[in-house]
Amino acid sequence: MAAWTAAARQAANISRFSAPKSVPTASQAANFIQRRGLAGGGDHHGPPKVNFWADPMSPSKWKEEHFVLISLSGWGLVFYGGYKLFTGGKKDKKEEKVSEGSH
Repeated sequence: MAAWTAAARQAANISRFSAPKSVPTASQAANFIQRRGLAGGGDHHGPPKVNFWADPMSPSKWKEEHFVLISLSGWGLVFYGGYKLFTGGKKDKKEEKVSEGSH
Protein backbone atom coordinates (compact mmCIF):
# COMPACT_ATOMS: atom_id res chain seq x y z
CA MET A 1 0.00 0.00 0.00
CA ALA A 2 2.84 2.38 0.85
CA ALA A 3 4.48 1.68 -2.51
CA TRP A 4 1.32 2.76 -4.35
CA THR A 5 1.13 5.94 -2.30
CA ALA A 6 4.77 6.76 -2.99
CA ALA A 7 4.31 6.08 -6.71
CA ALA A 8 1.26 8.36 -6.83
CA ARG A 9 3.16 11.16 -5.08
CA GLN A 10 6.08 10.77 -7.47
CA ALA A 11 3.77 10.89 -10.48
CA ALA A 12 2.11 14.03 -9.12
CA ASN A 13 5.49 15.69 -8.62
CA ILE A 14 6.64 14.77 -12.13
CA SER A 15 3.46 16.09 -13.71
CA ARG A 16 3.73 19.32 -11.73
CA PHE A 17 7.22 20.11 -13.05
CA SER A 18 7.08 18.52 -16.51
CA ALA A 19 5.37 21.35 -18.44
CA PRO A 20 7.66 24.40 -18.56
CA LYS A 21 5.91 27.77 -18.37
CA SER A 22 7.33 31.12 -19.42
CA VAL A 23 6.76 33.43 -16.43
CA PRO A 24 5.05 32.07 -13.32
CA THR A 25 2.33 34.16 -11.73
CA ALA A 26 1.77 34.37 -7.98
CA SER A 27 -0.69 31.46 -8.03
CA GLN A 28 1.70 29.35 -10.09
CA ALA A 29 4.61 30.25 -7.81
CA ALA A 30 2.73 28.70 -4.91
CA ASN A 31 3.05 25.34 -6.67
CA PHE A 32 6.86 25.57 -6.50
CA ILE A 33 7.05 25.96 -2.72
CA GLN A 34 9.23 23.18 -1.43
CA ARG A 35 7.59 20.85 1.02
CA ARG A 36 9.49 19.53 4.00
CA GLY A 37 9.23 15.92 2.92
CA LEU A 38 10.97 13.68 5.45
CA ALA A 39 12.51 16.53 7.44
CA GLY A 40 9.55 16.76 9.81
CA GLY A 41 11.07 14.65 12.58
CA GLY A 42 10.62 11.15 11.26
CA ASP A 43 7.66 8.84 11.55
CA HIS A 44 5.31 9.37 14.46
CA HIS A 45 4.41 5.74 15.05
CA GLY A 46 4.63 4.30 18.51
CA PRO A 47 5.19 6.08 21.81
CA PRO A 48 6.75 9.55 21.78
CA LYS A 49 10.47 9.75 22.43
CA VAL A 50 11.67 11.54 25.57
CA ASN A 51 14.87 13.18 26.76
CA PHE A 52 17.14 10.72 28.55
CA TRP A 53 16.90 12.57 31.87
CA ALA A 54 13.09 12.26 31.81
CA ASP A 55 13.31 8.44 31.91
CA PRO A 56 16.95 7.39 32.47
CA MET A 57 16.17 3.70 33.02
CA SER A 58 14.45 3.13 29.65
CA PRO A 59 16.87 3.64 26.73
CA SER A 60 14.23 2.42 24.27
CA LYS A 61 12.18 5.56 25.00
CA TRP A 62 15.07 8.01 24.52
CA LYS A 63 15.41 10.30 21.53
CA GLU A 64 17.81 8.89 18.96
CA GLU A 65 20.38 11.68 19.30
CA HIS A 66 20.43 11.33 23.09
CA PHE A 67 20.93 7.57 22.79
CA VAL A 68 23.86 8.09 20.39
CA LEU A 69 25.57 10.68 22.58
CA ILE A 70 25.23 8.65 25.77
CA SER A 71 26.34 5.44 24.04
CA LEU A 72 29.43 7.11 22.60
CA SER A 73 30.24 8.67 25.97
CA GLY A 74 29.90 5.30 27.66
CA TRP A 75 32.16 3.57 25.17
CA GLY A 76 34.67 6.40 25.52
CA LEU A 77 34.73 5.88 29.28
CA VAL A 78 35.18 2.13 28.83
CA PHE A 79 38.14 2.58 26.48
CA TYR A 80 39.72 5.31 28.60
CA GLY A 81 39.28 3.22 31.75
CA GLY A 82 40.86 0.22 30.03
CA TYR A 83 43.74 2.35 28.83
CA LYS A 84 44.35 3.71 32.32
CA LEU A 85 44.01 0.25 33.84
CA PHE A 86 46.62 -1.32 31.58
CA THR A 87 49.08 1.59 31.25
CA GLY A 88 48.58 3.95 34.20
CA GLY A 89 49.42 1.56 37.04
CA LYS A 90 52.99 0.84 35.88
CA LYS A 91 54.12 4.48 36.09
CA ASP A 92 52.92 4.89 39.68
CA LYS A 93 54.91 1.87 40.89
CA LYS A 94 58.15 3.20 39.40
CA GLU A 95 57.63 6.63 40.98
CA GLU A 96 57.01 5.06 44.41
CA LYS A 97 60.27 3.07 44.25
CA VAL A 98 62.28 6.15 43.30
CA SER A 99 60.76 8.26 46.06
CA GLU A 100 61.37 5.55 48.71
CA GLY A 101 65.04 5.26 47.74
CA SER A 102 65.70 8.97 48.11
CA HIS A 103 64.76 9.09 51.85
